[in-house]
Amino acid sequence: MSFDRHRRLRSTAFMRDMVRETRVTKDDLIYPIFVVEQDDIRKEVPSMKGVYQVSLNLLHHELEEVSDAGIKTVIFFGIPDEKDPEGTGAYHDHGVVQEACRISKRLYPEILVILDTCLCEYTDHGHCGLIDPKTKDVDNDSTLPLLVKTAVSQAKAGADIIAPSNMMDGFVAEIRKGLDDNGFRHIPIMSYGIKFSSKFYGPFRDAAESTPSFGDRRTYQMDPANRSEAQRELNSDLSEGCDMMIVKPALSFLDIMRDVRNNTDVPVVAYNVSGEYAMTRNAIDAGLFDEGIIMEQMISMKRAGADMIITYFAKDICKMLDEGMY
Repeated sequence: MSFDRHRRLRSTAFMRDMVRETRVTKDDLIYPIFVVEQDDIRKEVPSMKGVYQVSLNLLHHELEEVSDAGIKTVIFFGIPDEKDPEGTGAYHDHGVVQEACRISKRLYPEILVILDTCLCEYTDHGHCGLIDPKTKDVDNDSTLPLLVKTAVSQAKAGADIIAPSNMMDGFVAEIRKGLDDNGFRHIPIMSYGIKFSSKFYGPFRDAAESTPSFGDRRTYQMDPANRSEAQRELNSDLSEGCDMMIVKPALSFLDIMRDVRNNTDVPVVAYNVSGEYAMTRNAIDAGLFDEGIIMEQMISMKRAGADMIITYFAKDICKMLDEGMY
């Protein structure tokens, strides 16, 4: 009776672990945190069970959980008290994510802080840039200086990495120049350069209170039907000075992630977005899957070429790793 080599290597848990080709570790994880300016709020996002909006004055509790879990990197998203057409809260030196960064650096200096660099959470219309009053479209060129101001203010607050998510043409080059000119040549840019216009973003817009009040973002985000365009965006951002590349969303775009991995040596970041999280969380709660489905998804992203994963499941993954479940 034959017993093939592959089955022999899978015969015990120890053997399976020893020959495993792809692994997920705590070092791979980036945990998103939604921070609000109002005091004494820890409110669960209705469409994202287990994910909360957290006040600055309560942020220390969230950071303690992150630190205890062994998560080493966070990315902050801000919900300001007031919004306006120019998104001024994004580049205020004491804006909500700037203050969140300072709190994190004071209490847990070992945690790496990434700040999302965009205007959509701060504009009263919910778009990622200024609106041309005549055309009612996003004005790419007039938005760029405000993104530079935002990035510089975030670097001044202590951000370790700037992550521009606006998808304006030329944004990486302008932000790189702005950081360099202000003494922040050492701050890397994690570009959301490959960001598809996706239906999977709905719960995030609920959490960040950033749903556009008119139109949509298809004019400056990528068509999900386009594959070659991702390579053009990658080449453009690399030439402009980006240091890391995000592919967003993750699960429906694993082929794009592999293309990116095959065509660059910069770190590749998978964004396991809000809709992917909500869909999986709801299915687990409904008893359709057990929590092992989370790790299966994470491994698919790593196998496709991701070096890091932004995921709302980070705490769950750390618990599973601690308990030896995977």
